[in-house]
Amino acid sequence: MLEVLMERRILVCVGSGGVGKTTTAAALALAAARRGKRTLVLTIDPARRLANSLGLESLGHQVQQVDPALIRPGAQSDRGELHAMMLDQKQAFDEVVSRHAKDPAAVQRILANPVYAQISGSLAGAQEYAAMAKLHDFDRSGQWDLIVVDTPPTAHALDFLDAPRKLSEAIDSPAIEWFRKLQGQGGSRWSLVGKTGAFVLKRLAKFVGSKFIEDLGVFFTEFNDILGGFRQRAEETFALLRQPRVGFVLVASPEPMAVHEAIAFHERLVTAGMPFVGFVVNKLIPSRPFAGGMPAIEQALAAHPGVVALGLSATTRTMAAQALVNAHLEIETLALADLTALSQLRAAGGASSLLVEVPLQRDDVHDVERLVGLEQFLLG
Repeated sequence: MLEVLMERRILVCVGSGGVGKTTTAAALALAAARRGKRTLVLTIDPARRLANSLGLESLGHQVQQVDPALIRPGAQSDRGELHAMMLDQKQAFDEVVSRHAKDPAAVQRILANPVYAQISGSLAGAQEYAAMAKLHDFDRSGQWDLIVVDTPPTAHALDFLDAPRKLSEAIDSPAIEWFRKLQGQGGSRWSLVGKTGAFVLKRLAKFVGSKFIEDLGVFFTEFNDILGGFRQRAEETFALLRQPRVGFVLVASPEPMAVHEAIAFHERLVTAGMPFVGFVVNKLIPSRPFAGGMPAIEQALAAHPGVVALGLSATTRTMAAQALVNAHLEIETLALADLTALSQLRAAGGASSLLVEVPLQRDDVHDVERLVGLEQFLLG
């Protein structure tokens, strides 16, 4: 992973929720900064874990620099910087609209439209599109040696691949065409959408009011004018994501469902022509076989100061030793299951893909010091 970290310009961390994706993204970005790179970690996850782990009180839509004093101890270079940002999806989409509208007046009309305020954050594909557009902007700025993207925790973590298509389909749908036809048509407007459309829209107007129907028509007409710019940006972003300087890191845990989803994500990445780097598998339980069996455990218990102080009988010590053996066997069973999960992911990724193993951590990773501790596993 070290070679990937030093050679790629963009790393996109994808995977389902609860597998340590945010922590992995932060640790990779931190490792790059500690090796002299000017690094940005961009999260689309609204959870506050990233800010906390980087020593920041909060994260917002403005880029913030992590205190250099936190990342310098033990670093290989003092030239690196680490910056972080949590994408405000509504604000990012506003920026996309501002860029593609034909003039400032059109921007203001769209942003001020009450319909836009209601649906800009929920329109199919809007949030994912805005996130990828922001990534595209950061890449073109040339400010960063490396950008690490932490994608949303979702069962469909690659939704952004379909975002432009979904957005276009939503804007181009026949139902929305009805609203466009109504704009500025006065009393004759109902005849423009056919009997079925007129019936539906009249019924809808009784509930939401004619003014809202007019607002819908204005919004979708204005929005349609900038859709060409949206499509162009989508094509540019997809071209960017397929470049060799980009790498997709699929983060997973050894849980059966997470492994199944990771393999499915991998197949979709390959089908979409995205440059797959490898899997990072967190929360692995290592196998720790021991020699000696029950006699060795009983002997160790008998000599332990705490056990001696309790004055436990030989029978009680034997029972305690058996309980320890049983617990160890259960842990070994879990470790064996994790090895099976690793084998499945290794087979899915093939010989050319990385398979990075990160053991279950004793403590929660919630600060820079613990993020640094993950380097030995991620880059080793």
